[in-house]
Amino acid sequence: MEEKVRARVVISGRVQGVFFRLETKHAADRYGVFGWVKNQRDRTVEALFEGSKEKVDSILEWCKEGPPIAKVHRVDVEWEDYKGEFDIFEITY
Repeated sequence: MEEKVRARVVISGRVQGVFFRLETKHAADRYGVFGWVKNQRDRTVEALFEGSKEKVDSILEWCKEGPPIAKVHRVDVEWEDYKGEFDIFEITY
């Protein structure tokens, strides 16, 4: 059985106004990861990813680059206990 994980992520850099949330949703849908992504007031983007360890690791790697016009400076990951509370990935506000 594959290991299920949950990661809370804060992405810093030029990550707002560059379609980061929309592209994160597309990437999450491609990888089969569930959760949400949103902009924060401090100009960072926060996301919560749930899924298999392999799939979550893949989207975390994607977050280090993001969409073409983004400039990611930092990706901070906090691992949490898997809850399985999502069945979609959505952009929240």
